[in-house]
Amino acid sequence: MTVVGLGRFGGGISVTRWLAGQGAKVTVSDHAAPEALAESAEAVADLDVRLHLGGHLREDFIEADLLVVNPAVPREMPLLSEASAEGVKRTSEMNLFMERCPARMIGVTGTVGKSTTAAMTAKILSRVRTTHLGGNIGISLLDKLADMSPDDLVVLELSSFQLEDLPIVGISPHVAVVTNFSANHLDRHGTITAYADAKKNIFAFQKSEDVLLLNRDCQAMTCWADDAPGRVEWFDPTDAPFELNVPGSHNQANAQAAWATCRLFDVGRATAAAALAAYQSLPHRLSLVAEMSGVRYYDDSKCTTPEGAIVAAQSFKADEVVIIVGGYDKGADFAAMAHALRRHVKAIIAIGATKERIAAAVAAATGPAILELADDLPQAVAIARRHTASGDVVLLSPACASYDMFVNYAQRGRRFTELVLRMG
Repeated sequence: MTVVGLGRFGGGISVTRWLAGQGAKVTVSDHAAPEALAESAEAVADLDVRLHLGGHLREDFIEADLLVVNPAVPREMPLLSEASAEGVKRTSEMNLFMERCPARMIGVTGTVGKSTTAAMTAKILSRVRTTHLGGNIGISLLDKLADMSPDDLVVLELSSFQLEDLPIVGISPHVAVVTNFSANHLDRHGTITAYADAKKNIFAFQKSEDVLLLNRDCQAMTCWADDAPGRVEWFDPTDAPFELNVPGSHNQANAQAAWATCRLFDVGRATAAAALAAYQSLPHRLSLVAEMSGVRYYDDSKCTTPEGAIVAAQSFKADEVVIIVGGYDKGADFAAMAHALRRHVKAIIAIGATKERIAAAVAAATGPAILELADDLPQAVAIARRHTASGDVVLLSPACASYDMFVNYAQRGRRFTELVLRMG
């Protein structure tokens, strides 16, 4: 069988290792150059697998028994279409896991907040049941299958890319949670309708006894309940707040989604509150890097949507934030972000492939915030420092993917952290 896409973020490593461990004869195919995949290739170097890097070979697709496709691989790839026409079956790592998972599955998706909501949910549930956290959050659970039992719970963060493939196996999680919904990934899905359709796969194959949990305040998903095969519940993001160590009203909303999910498993509020009080930010998700000369520096590199950048900025007081935005252009509209930031933050520093589009949007908006353009992240951090005073916040919340300058959002966040700590 062929794993399509080893990935510079390691997306194909776990499934390659698991397949080899099952005795499969595995070929890994990736169009990226070997030097760009050196770290990922090293992670499977001990396995008896064939690595075909730097380009795809037709026979690896047409002659395979099965194609296991990395979610990041474009679905319109000609060789995938040709293999399908030849009758070659296709699946994904997530599908392989869900087909074999013996435990009850809780799936979490949404345009923003899905990682934190999934992590909070797992944090709470782990106090009362054996709970496994995985999925798009960067943790593969394939190698944990042998240790799982029907009494366990599995919490999966699911991206739209992963959800696209669920119709292949016709499986949805027993509990499906959608944090919110707005336009995103239009460079991949083409239209917001196609993006919504991908997200809806999280509940499309549920049974009548399963549960879909939706955000009461998100108008975009009001009609989604009509499509649900199972029971529909709603969470209120403005319910009685929890004591949290992470800032922002959006994290209160994430906590409410997690709490509503855990109530389905008879977890009491006191248990949830204790777990949430101990919860710490995930890496690159509005995490505090350092405080120097009274200025706090936050890494929110995981933010890849304009809506997420607005939420992150509004987690802090008006006029105390210097925000760094910009990156890979995936077709987002920056008008609303520009309008919100122009009125709320002290300064906007734009970088990356989208910096000119962001600058144009900011110029068309009104508000006191100033705008500066930077050639790269080091220059952006240096500019940000010049605009701060004691009590201010420097926030990396890019609103864009990282692929124009970095391998992934994690590398971007690590680079920001290095630059900040170097100033100390």
